[in-house]
Amino acid sequence: MGRYDFKPLSVHQTATQLLRTNRIRTPPPWYDVVATIPPTQAVVRTLPVEQHDRKSSTSKAQATKKPSKMFRPQKIIHKEDTLRRQFFGDHPWELARPRVVLEDDGKDGQRWDWSRISQPGRILDGESVVQRQLWLLENVPDISPAEAYDRARHEFYALRYQEDVERRVAKEEALAAGAYFGKSRLEVGMGLEDKMWETWKEWSLRESAAARQKRASAYTGLPDEGTKVELGRDPTANPVVEELGESADQADAVEAPPVVP
Repeated sequence: MGRYDFKPLSVHQTATQLLRTNRIRTPPPWYDVVATIPPTQAVVRTLPVEQHDRKSSTSKAQATKKPSKMFRPQKIIHKEDTLRRQFFGDHPWELARPRVVLEDDGKDGQRWDWSRISQPGRILDGESVVQRQLWLLENVPDISPAEAYDRARHEFYALRYQEDVERRVAKEEALAAGAYFGKSRLEVGMGLEDKMWETWKEWSLRESAAARQKRASAYTGLPDEGTKVELGRDPTANPVVEELGESADQADAVEAPPVVP
């Protein structure tokens, strides 16, 4: 039926025929389930017909338009999507912060009061800015999205700065009391970078020395380290010719007739 494949509808019937002819001995695990709940045969999605303004349309054919791409999944769009895209586009590093997705009963979002950006029991993050901006757009009259975004963003900056100050003061107090925190992330990263630099430095020195030695041997005519030179032998002589000459001398010595005195 065109580009639609209805073979999955006959899966149970095909499996029944295979069982009757002993092509398969045991029914598949899904056999009884598909027999109880068969797949649907309605492939047409009921969508409302797109209506146009009849006053602006010039003909009856343009007034009513059938929807195209009926079988493509519809897009799910929320109000917060545009706000999230704007905030995290301006603050991409907020996505790298750890997030808590644990909820008590799944209805925690209904108990938040976004008339203020700080919520008790909730960590301040980018979603706080999004929800605060949405609350401002829905409850403050005559406020533009840009103004709501700037207001929520400045409140977020103030609270984040306050958290940084509290964290810095807590660390200084702990150090004054004798606490030891070890190396910071920056110091650990610099140590790994220095270690890798020293490894590369040793490798580069070895490679440079080998390259200089190879160039020097090419200019002076000296053999490389892998070449062996026998003492008392001309290095320019051809070893194949010498081997053939030695074989000929041995043959002459064997075939020479004895000398009669």
